[in-house]
Amino acid sequence: METFIKHGSERAVAWEAAGLTWLAEATADGGARVAQVVSAQGDTLEIERIQEATPSKRVAGDFGAQLARTHASGADAFGVGPTGWAGAGLQGPAGNQLKLPLGTYENWGSMWADARIAPLVQKVKDFGKTERAAFDRLSQRLRDGDFDGSYGSNSQPARIHGDLWAGNLLWTSSDAVLIDPTPYGGHPEDDLAALALFGTPYLREIIAGYEQVTPLDAGWQERVELHQLHLLLLHAVLFGGGYTAQALSAVKKYS
Repeated sequence: METFIKHGSERAVAWEAAGLTWLAEATADGGARVAQVVSAQGDTLEIERIQEATPSKRVAGDFGAQLARTHASGADAFGVGPTGWAGAGLQGPAGNQLKLPLGTYENWGSMWADARIAPLVQKVKDFGKTERAAFDRLSQRLRDGDFDGSYGSNSQPARIHGDLWAGNLLWTSSDAVLIDPTPYGGHPEDDLAALALFGTPYLREIIAGYEQVTPLDAGWQERVELHQLHLLLLHAVLFGGGYTAQALSAVKKYS
């Protein structure tokens, strides 16, 4: 097996290895393929090198079905990280990572408000009183369960990749492979919205394959920007500019 070496802090290496291993637990049950962890020692992570190929509709449809099975493998609670992980996780690009709050939440909306939106809103320098008030209104709606759909307190949280933009999905001639997770127990639409954020090839086929295994809640198309807010706010904190405007546009839609 050809391998790829990554370097980072010991915490970052352990976090990525834990996330890849957690997601890979679902592969035996038909879940998505995950880059294999070869070793994680100190500041060095060695993983399987993926031989990339041009994306295809067939592989995209198969991946959608596999992702649905990964999600269905579940998590212990909304907001928790990989099994056995203690403390906060990490989010953002290597070398410029922020803490990812983890914990146990009663429903998806409370987790999204308190662990994904509020901590990042506080860090966006361009937000003033009016902008923060809009996020406060949305956060209250989230805590009240207005957007939970079937992922409220009575459902099993999904096993989420957490940063599933197009760059963290590698295509081969026979399948698609997950890399670089920010994993937690969440809502399936978190990952599907991330795939839409920066333009994933054959997204329509991915969604169709997904729904062959797990039909999505009615109205999911209208909630895409809500489920993108975590990554939009993260990018607003790290890079500012248009991401700040995108986050504001989204919050106005739902608050």
